[in-house]
Amino acid sequence: MDVPIATSLKEVYPEDAIEGQTKRWNNLITKFKQQYGKLPDFISRSPGRVNIIGEHIDYCLYEVLPMAIEADVLIAVSVHPESSGPSKVRLVNVHSQKFENKEFEVPETGDVHIDPSTLEWANYFKSGLKGATELLRNSKSDFKKSIGMDVVADGNVPSGGGLSSSAAFTCTSALAVMRANGVEKVDKKQLCEVAIVSERSVGVNSGGMDQAASVFPNRGNALYVSFVPELSAKNIAFPEMKSPLVFVIAQSFVAADKHITAPVCYNLRVVEVTLAALVLSKIFGLKNLPSDASPLGYSLRTFHDLYFTQKEGVKDNYSVSKSDFQAQLQDFVEKIDQYLPQEEGYTRQQMSEITGISVEELEQKYMTKFPIRADKFKLRQRALHVFGEAIRVIRFNELLSSPPPQNEQENEQLLKSLGELMNDTQDSCREIYENSCPELDELCKLARSAGAYGSRLTGAGWGGCSVHLVPESKVDAVKQRWIDQYYSKKFPDMTEDKLKEAIVVSQPGSGSCIYGVHGKETV
Repeated sequence: MDVPIATSLKEVYPEDAIEGQTKRWNNLITKFKQQYGKLPDFISRSPGRVNIIGEHIDYCLYEVLPMAIEADVLIAVSVHPESSGPSKVRLVNVHSQKFENKEFEVPETGDVHIDPSTLEWANYFKSGLKGATELLRNSKSDFKKSIGMDVVADGNVPSGGGLSSSAAFTCTSALAVMRANGVEKVDKKQLCEVAIVSERSVGVNSGGMDQAASVFPNRGNALYVSFVPELSAKNIAFPEMKSPLVFVIAQSFVAADKHITAPVCYNLRVVEVTLAALVLSKIFGLKNLPSDASPLGYSLRTFHDLYFTQKEGVKDNYSVSKSDFQAQLQDFVEKIDQYLPQEEGYTRQQMSEITGISVEELEQKYMTKFPIRADKFKLRQRALHVFGEAIRVIRFNELLSSPPPQNEQENEQLLKSLGELMNDTQDSCREIYENSCPELDELCKLARSAGAYGSRLTGAGWGGCSVHLVPESKVDAVKQRWIDQYYSKKFPDMTEDKLKEAIVVSQPGSGSCIYGVHGKETV
């Protein structure tokens, strides 16, 4: 399926957003003309996302259930004439007071240098360029380097907020580069795979959910994302309900910048679940754990499938029923108590003894590509979270796919059941995966006390955003509870504009698209 070409903003945004988005898009085109003295050829667009359920299990290759949001990254592009020698890329951001103008050359080799140790907005464009260049080389035998471009970017996805601003930027950058280099029809799956690899070049382990949720969704749907046997995404319509599903996103304003905190937070969790897969495969005597598409090459999902193939005689674990798969996961939850008993964690030496891999090799293979800092690795807790969360995703999807409620009582029960799963995820994130923080816990507690059915962190955690399933009739009460007891107390000088950014009532949004400007100064 190809990335759509939009001809109107009505194809991209809900009706109540059109007026504000029209002003924003027109401002982008005006800024482009002021900067470069010409109009852009096209605008590429990719949204942020909120993960409804399935936290930190995408890079373990288990299914997840995110949705796109309205907030997005726009990139306006005009293409330079083809020339010999290096190509030039000029980057400007609408928010120039925050993001300074950048310019760089693409050498004859086509490879741009990215320094992952520097936190620079241009790196995300470069990473999209790098990924798109690799794809273009593989598909066009004569392709060497990207054409030159003039670019103006505008993003309104809060950075460090857990809404995947980096994935939105990388996806729309890769899309822009592919379009600029003559690809008229961009395949959604290819774009997603390019963006997943691209973001890893800026030093962040990325599982793939964020990119899939930015590229694939149809407006109004959640997205059921699978990673094995290959990446696939299925749009899931929300059931027709007597009172509609409303998701409210609340920002903690605790910055969760993955680039800075990764060595002790995000990347450390990726290392821990990878090592859990290696350790468990040795404990159970599995032969030849195959490498896979996870960030460090081995995942709990691949261990899971291999276990049931070698120990239980399942020929193709990808084709077992959801109920059987759920039973398998429950079996692992129960086995962890016996086989990974150490609450305090495992040292490098202990993992070396179990796996037969030297400490030096463990460090070189699994702790170098993405730097981490830790003496002990909590394999037990991380595996328990992953298996438990994978069960919750299956249950949540079953509820969404069930027949629509026929009366108010059934409606209420469905919302409660969905909410309970979200609450269970938050408990697991706080107590087992340890990626919550006091501020996120407080936002969840306040929302539930004001009538939310379910509340949990979303995104990497350690700050950023929370997502809440709220009855339509209680949305105002929940918002007011946060304002009175969280935002007013912690941020007494908060402006009205900042408060609007803090609390977003979200409708499921649409994925990536291209908009042709065609010489027009307004959209």
